[in-house]
Amino acid sequence: MASLLTDPLFDISGRGPAPNKNFYHFSVTKSDVIWRWWKISARTVDRYSRPGELRESHQDFLDDTWLHSEVRMVFGRGVLQYAEALCQGHCDYLERLPDSLLLRIINYLELEDVGQLGRTSRRFKRLCGSEEFWEQAVRRRCYTVSADAASLALEVGWRSIFFTSKLQLAAKPHQAFENIFVVLFLFFLC
Repeated sequence: MASLLTDPLFDISGRGPAPNKNFYHFSVTKSDVIWRWWKISARTVDRYSRPGELRESHQDFLDDTWLHSEVRMVFGRGVLQYAEALCQGHCDYLERLPDSLLLRIINYLELEDVGQLGRTSRRFKRLCGSEEFWEQAVRRRCYTVSADAASLALEVGWRSIFFTSKLQLAAKPHQAFENIFVVLFLFFLC
């Protein structure tokens, strides 16, 4: 599995918290942790200061409390914990999969599970609510999708088409009024 990992494992850049205007870059590779900084100041004393770089092995990073405090100050506790986990060999392989592959996997889940998965992270929320996911769901669960249905999906969205087709399959003739109400409700919900 480790061969699936690309270098760098993690990479983030940003400015320090106010009043600090310095720019920082933090990177975790397969073998090193790299901390870079650029001093940004209008003071003449700092005009000629050069950028700095600190490169440490994973074990040295885990023991370096000063660098921990710097990373926590600039990027927050979550980034520090994630970097420590990477240095200890704990990698989230699921987060590294491309969106297209994740969408194919998600399509094998039941709809209730898709809803639960969408609550786990921003990325999964985006994927589970994407038009691409709902298009795949319609095409997978319906035997054929007519050209009219596809053009309507471009207007109202694949999610609406999915739930409308499910309602029509379950509907009885005397429930037509209720189905129209539900379709309108879903349309305004999206």
